[in-house]
Amino acid sequence: MTGIGQLAAQPLRAKRHGERSPTSIVFLVALWGALAFAVLCLMVLLVDSFLDGATRLDADLFTRYTSQVFPEKAGARAAIIGSAFVIAVTAILAIPLGIAAGVYLEEFADARRGYNKLIEVNISNLAAVPAIIYGMLTAGFALAIGLERRVVLAGGIALALLILPVVIIATREAIRSVPQEIRHGSLALGATPLQTVWRQTLPGAVPGIATGSILALSRALGEAAPLLLLGGLVFVNYDPDGLMSGFTTLPIQIFNWASQPQQAFQEVASAAIILMLVLLLIMNALAIVIRNRYQNRW
Repeated sequence: MTGIGQLAAQPLRAKRHGERSPTSIVFLVALWGALAFAVLCLMVLLVDSFLDGATRLDADLFTRYTSQVFPEKAGARAAIIGSAFVIAVTAILAIPLGIAAGVYLEEFADARRGYNKLIEVNISNLAAVPAIIYGMLTAGFALAIGLERRVVLAGGIALALLILPVVIIATREAIRSVPQEIRHGSLALGATPLQTVWRQTLPGAVPGIATGSILALSRALGEAAPLLLLGGLVFVNYDPDGLMSGFTTLPIQIFNWASQPQQAFQEVASAAIILMLVLLLIMNALAIVIRNRYQNRW
């Protein structure tokens, strides 16, 4: 007991060498300084974009097509509709497949099997792969099956591959949050494993799945690299009318306008940036509302 009392009386090492140590203070100051600098740069860019694009946040931005002759009248109608088409295809392709894969890996797959371990490792790695790699993969796939690269379907496939690992991981995390007691109770009452997943586990995991899926789609909305590699059009004066139609999206259109030397193009690019930021904020706010409103408190 004497030895235990002496150990208890000694101050903890973390207390003596924690946040008050010179090294910790220097690191903390550097960390907050880097964060403040990043936020300051972001605020400067946002303010600059707003000041340049505020005058172009009018009806022409939503109703007119882009123009190389009259940049002051250029609009983003084709890009807005094209983004809606591509994101819809992305959601249809990625979300059901991602949820099904997540459910299988979490509820039915045998973790001791070598191929299941390989799948899990690949999913974790694919979530960190640069977006342009998915564009290259889709371009090769389109070439192999004879699909035109500059169409809505190809763009949707590329973005679906991009967000698929994110949807799978979000689904697995949401399913893990459902208590095991609910599964055990359902199985004890005579339900099959599939019925338990369909009627108990998935409904309880819906808020987490929906939140992860919306955030994944918001990431896809802001991607331009894979679509540019696929040959996404930068000058479109028509609305896409199907899966095999040519398209452009807001990030591609912004990239095109920002690369032009005329001040009018810079202004409309800033207006389109503001529009895209508003859309991203709405999608992120929707994800937060769904999580807070429908998340179960077990």
